Amino acid sequence: GSHFLRYFYTAVSRPGPGVPAFTAVGYLDDQQFVRFDSNRQKVEGLTTWIQGGQGPDYWEQQNQELRGTQQIFLQNLQVALSYYNQSEGGYHSYQEMYGCELRTDGSTGKAYDRYGYDGQDYITLDLDTLTWTAANPEAQYTKRKWEANKKKLELEKAYLQGQCVYWISEYLKLGGDSLNRTEPPSVRVTRHPSQDEDNVTLRCQALGFYPADIRMRWQRDGEDLTRDTEHVETRPGGDGTFQKWTAVVGVSHGQEQRYVCVVDHDGLANPLAVGWVSDLSPRKAVIMGALATVLIVTAVLAGVVILRKRRPGEQQSYYIPAASE
Repeated sequence: GSHFLRYFYTAVSRPGPGVPAFTAVGYLDDQQFVRFDSNRQKVEGLTTWIQGGQGPDYWEQQNQELRGTQQIFLQNLQVALSYYNQSEGGYHSYQEMYGCELRTDGSTGKAYDRYGYDGQDYITLDLDTLTWTAANPEAQYTKRKWEANKKKLELEKAYLQGQCVYWISEYLKLGGDSLNRTEPPSVRVTRHPSQDEDNVTLRCQALGFYPADIRMRWQRDGEDLTRDTEHVETRPGGDGTFQKWTAVVGVSHGQEQRYVCVVDHDGLANPLAVGWVSDLSPRKAVIMGALATVLIVTAVLAGVVILRKRRPGEQQSYYIPAASE
C-alpha cells in the first residue's frame, strides 16, 4: 500500500572505463527512471513515462541541480579521505541514499537520508531531532559541521517531508499502470551435490517477478526452517523484473521430498509450495499446491492525494539540497 521515491549518489576516487567519478540514479518504487553521471553531464530518462512526460525546463533544472551536487560530492570525497588519513591512490567511495514514502491513503511514511564511505555506514540524519548520527569517529567532524548549519537541516526536512512526497504523486500520474503492475515469479527447485558426499543442497529460484518484494522460506515436514539455509538479496533481472534464490544445505540423500520452498508474492493469488521432484525430469520443480486460501489483493492506486499543491510561480526542487563538508 505504499510508493517510494529513492535516490542513490556515488562518488569514487579512481574512476575508469564504465565507472564515472560521480553517478546519480533515481527509483520510483522498483523502477529506475533517471540517471546522471559525470561522463555524460546530463540527466537521462530511462522509462517511457518520464521521457515523454516532461518538457525542456524539467530536464534543464535536473541537469543544473545534479551538476552542482556532483561538484559538492567530489569535494566531500576528498575531505573524507583526509578524515580517514588515506591517500588518493587507493579506490574509495562516498555515497548517499535518501528517499520518502507515500501511502495509497495519502499519508506519508518513513523518510531518510544516510551516507556511506567505502561501503560502510558513515552518517545518518535523524529527522525527529534534526541531528546527525555518526557511525564512527571520522564522521564526528562531519556531524559537528552539518549540525551547525540549522538552515540546511530545515531545508532537508522540508524536502524529505514535502517536495519529495510531492514528486511521488506527480510521477505516479505519469507512470500509471506500469507502476501498479504485478508479474508473478517463475519458481523451480534444483538439486546440487555438496562437498559432503552424504548430503546435497536444494536451491529454490524465483525469476521474472515484479515488484521486487518477495517472501521465500524453506519448510521441512511442514515446519519452517531457521537454520541451514542460505539467501541472496533480490537483484534486477535485466528486463524490468527481479530474481532471487534461497537454498537449504545439508540435506541427506533420499530425504529431499521432506523439503519444500514456500514463495509468496503480490503477483500470486496464493503462496506456492515448490519441491524437487526426481522421478519426472531432472531438476524440474513441481507446484505442490496453494498454502493459503485467502486471496492476496494487490493494492491499486485509485487516485493519489497531492499533499502539497504548487503555488503560482513556485519551483519544486527535484533533489535534496547537497551537504558540503
